[in-house]
Amino acid sequence: MAKKAKSSLLNMFLSLTVIAVVAAGLLALVKVVTEEPIENAQKAKTEEAIKAVLPEFAKTDTLTVNGYMCHKAFNDAGELVGVAVESFSDKGFGGRLKVMYGFDMAGTIVGYSILETAETPGLGAKADTWFQNGGKGCVVGKNPGESKLTVKKDGGEVDAISGSTITSRAFCGALDEAYKAYKVVVEQ
Repeated sequence: MAKKAKSSLLNMFLSLTVIAVVAAGLLALVKVVTEEPIENAQKAKTEEAIKAVLPEFAKTDTLTVNGYMCHKAFNDAGELVGVAVESFSDKGFGGRLKVMYGFDMAGTIVGYSILETAETPGLGAKADTWFQNGGKGCVVGKNPGESKLTVKKDGGEVDAISGSTITSRAFCGALDEAYKAYKVVVEQ
C-alpha cells in the first residue's frame, strides 16, 4: 500500500506551484497556436471591408492618420480612386463601435462596414443596416463636407436608430473622425 504524503505547508506550496506552472505553459501554448489564425482572420475581415466600401480598385496602400488606419485605393493606372478609413467611437451604448468608411475622391461616402460592436442586439446592432442605402438613416451617397451628418436630435440630417440614439451618435462621431482623416490623406 502506498504511503500517503504528509500534509504540510511545503507540500501545498509545491503542489500549487506545479499546477500554476503547468497551467501557464498550457495558456502560452494556446496563445501561440491561435495567434496566427486570429491575425489572418482579422486581415481577411479588413480586406473584405475595404472591398465592400470602395469603388473597384487594383491595389491599396495603408497609412496611419490621426490614429486611424487609412487605406488608399488605386486603379490599374495608379490613380487614387478612394480612401477607406477604419474609425471608431468609444461612446457607443455598448462601448467601442469600430467602422470602416469608404470615400470616393469627391468625399462622398461609398459605403461602410461595421468591424466591431458590442451594441444591444435588436437595437444598436441595427447600425450594420440602418445607415446603408435603403436604410432609414442612410448616409451612403452623402458628403460629410456638404451635409451635417449628425443625428436629427442634435440638429443634423441623420435619422437615429429607434431607441438607440447613443449608438447613432457614436456612428456619426466615428464618421466625422473618418472624414477628417480622409481629408488629410487626399490633401497630401
